[in-house]
Amino acid sequence: MYASSPDANRRSRLPAARRYDPDRRARILRATLDVVAEHGVAGATHRRIAAAAGVPLGSMTYHFEGMELLLTEAFTLLADTVAARFTERLAAASNRDEALEAVVDLVVDESWARPRTMLLSYELYAFAARRPALQSVMRDWMDKSRAALGRHFAPETAKALDAMIEGLSIHRSVDRDPADRAAVRSIVERLVGEGTAVRSSVGSSIDTSP
Repeated sequence: MYASSPDANRRSRLPAARRYDPDRRARILRATLDVVAEHGVAGATHRRIAAAAGVPLGSMTYHFEGMELLLTEAFTLLADTVAARFTERLAAASNRDEALEAVVDLVVDESWARPRTMLLSYELYAFAARRPALQSVMRDWMDKSRAALGRHFAPETAKALDAMIEGLSIHRSVDRDPADRAAVRSIVERLVGEGTAVRSSVGSSIDTSP
């Protein structure tokens, strides 16, 4: 039997090279939201998230110092993603009627008001209640939403519509008889008002009074 060479013995003691996986951190964040959507923040564990992300358990503490930091970054990803979709939908409107329809879509269309997003939003509100870092994330989300609405509506109207979109979306997610599209459109029109100044997509105000 041949004896192993010193070089071979040394190589056998070297740790295996880390597999190149540049998307691993982002995948963990996405998996965290999946786990929270299924089990809630209280049921989110490193083991569950690692399994959902398809990564070794050790990757959790390698990329994130603790569960609170992981949840904070995951909820920040949620806020940024939803705000981007919100902005994209409103940016597609080029006149008053299209802007009103965009607002209605953000309440009733499941391509925007997704049940999963609503569920995660509930978890975000509860988790952020005592965490200043996440409260600033939520304020930034609110600012982005109002800015997107402000492309078409006067500032105070944009604030009212933002609150309506969120509140009515929450109500519709639990209501046995949720408001349909026509009812939501009627609510939006009353908030905007027949004589309210509506902003064009280039930022000027258009007086919609008769």
